[in-house]
Formats: sequence, structure tokens, C-alpha cells
Amino acid sequence: MTTPDLNEIHDFLVSLAHRAGEIITNALPETSGTGSKKNSADLVTEYDRAVEKMISTSLEEKYPDYVFHGEETYDSNRPLTDAPTFIVDPIDGTVNFVHSFPYACVSLGFAVGRVPAVGVVYNPFTKTLHSAIRGQGAFLNRETRLPLKGENVEPLSGLANALISIEWGSDRSGPNWDTKVRTFAKLGQAKEDGGAMVRSMRSLGSAALNMCAVAEGTMDLYWEGGCWEWDVCAAWVILTEAGGIIVDGNPGGWKASLDGRKYLAVRGAPEAGQKEIVEEFWSNIQGRLDY
Repeated sequence: MTTPDLNEIHDFLVSLAHRAGEIITNALPETSGTGSKKNSADLVTEYDRAVEKMISTSLEEKYPDYVFHGEETYDSNRPLTDAPTFIVDPIDGTVNFVHSFPYACVSLGFAVGRVPAVGVVYNPFTKTLHSAIRGQGAFLNRETRLPLKGENVEPLSGLANALISIEWGSDRSGPNWDTKVRTFAKLGQAKEDGGAMVRSMRSLGSAALNMCAVAEGTMDLYWEGGCWEWDVCAAWVILTEAGGIIVDGNPGGWKASLDGRKYLAVRGAPEAGQKEIVEEFWSNIQGRLDY
């Protein structure tokens, strides 16, 4: 097998993202009655499958030696391996898409040895493209280097001054739900009542776009449990190339795994500030996420 040409792969993924965007924006969102997702907060549409089919067919034709790992065709009997792998979410933010809320995207990642190497995240509603190649920086619309403030990025100064992204997820019962809800309450609660009193929290419905916002520096942190590698692979390399870090969503895990399903993403900033805010966030988690 030849060594992957990351620049060529990046450019091909960008072209596929724009093609996928045309399918998405020309679609009339209608939920499928035969989808396998669990409830109204985890919808599947015919367009998810149409977009993934276009992407998988195109990638298999151009790169037949590489593995394809997509949300709609995921097989639990074929987990992520160290092989060069395209990791794809055809529409991240499906609920937003169905409601015509313009915070949805196609997320196209490529990993080698389970390490994200190329990432392309495209929101066709705003025509916003985030992309990165490992070792070559991250960019907005292929022109503006991330983070947006460049070398003038502000230091992190604790949760009290942080804008944090969170998501409710589709599992609305059980220990993980309890951990999330109690943690959200702790983060938002006034300090005199024992809380962190973060500046504010946002729940916008797309893991990939949330992580890209952290890469931009417009969001300070993003905490997530329950999403999958196709939700984060592409944005992972975008964030890390923008100077951000990703650690485990549970306390103590400084090395997050791509398919670990628990993540804490922190924007680019001086390393000491990143470490301090991670430890502060971990200290406010109420329980443990178990996925």
C-alpha cells in the first residue's frame, strides 16, 4: 500500500464536501419511518444515506485500498483499526437539518493509525469550510488560518470567563444522562452555592461544528459524551492544528482516543492555561461517563 498523499486527499475531500452540500441544501427534509435511530432526538433521513452513498462510492473508486467508516453504514463487527481510514458523517446535526436550523454540516475525516490526519467540515447553509492537514495548519475557507485571532489569542482564564459548548445527546435516561445533567447544573450554578458559574453554555446540535468553533477560538471548550468517531475525526485535526487540545471527557485522561466517545476540547492558548482549565472542568464533573 502506498503512503497516503494527505494533500491530495484533502483536496478530494473538499470537492466531495461541496458535492454533498448541494445534495443537502437542495433537499426537503423528511424523516424516514424505517430508520434505525432511537427517538425523535436522533433522527435519520433519506438524505443522510444519499450523501453517504455518494461519498463512499467516490472514495472507494479513487482510494480502493483504504477503509471506509461511515455513520449510516457502521457495522459494530468492524470497529476502527489502525488502517488508513476515511471516517465520515454525511450530515452532522440531523435534528437541526430537519428543523431547517442552519447549524449542520458534512464531516469528512481521514485517520492513519487511529490518529486524525485530514479533516474537512463544511456547513452548506453558511458556506463555511473548516479544513486541516496534520502538520500544515488549519484554515477557514482555505484562506484564513485558525485560530481567528492568530498570535493574539487570549489566554484562558478559568471557567468563570469561558463560553462552553455542551450537548444533551439522544440518551435521555440512565447513569450517563444523570452525569450530564448534574454536571451542567454544577457548571452553571453560582459560586456561592458551590458551582463553577461559567460565563455561559451553548447547545447547538453538531459535534463537528462545535469543535470547529473551539478551533476558531469563538468557543473556549466543548465537553461531550456519547458521540462517535465520525462526529469528531475531521474536526479533531482542525482543532489540534489550530493549537487546541483534546483530552478525555472523564477526569484524568490526558490522552483521548478517537473512538473513545468521551471528549473535552479546549481552544488554542498557552499550554499552562489549557492544563489549568482542563483540571478545573474535570473537578466539576459529577460522576463518570461510561460509553
